Amino acid sequence: MDEERDLVVFEDDAGNEITMEVLDYLCYEGKEYALLTEYVEDADEDADEDDTIEVMIMEVVPVGDDQEEFLPIDDELADRIMAIFDSNDMEELYEDDEDDE
Repeated sequence: MDEERDLVVFEDDAGNEITMEVLDYLCYEGKEYALLTEYVEDADEDADEDDTIEVMIMEVVPVGDDQEEFLPIDDELADRIMAIFDSNDMEELYEDDEDDE
């Protein structure tokens, strides 16, 4: 069974397209952030348990109708958000977001 992936295509300064996969989203201090990694087609087939993947965190900003813009963030903020992702205590954050509504 194929699961649908959340893919985003970026263009670098040289005009090359880079496809990134959104692994997860997180709301932090009133803003939304995405945890992304480079998309590799058929990654499951080539994956090794010892392989590590490189990830990046970007701010997600809504623009227009049903569109989002992904903006880079500074290293200090990225470290704080990565610590939350790494803490495995995401339920507490989701509960806080529900309380704000």
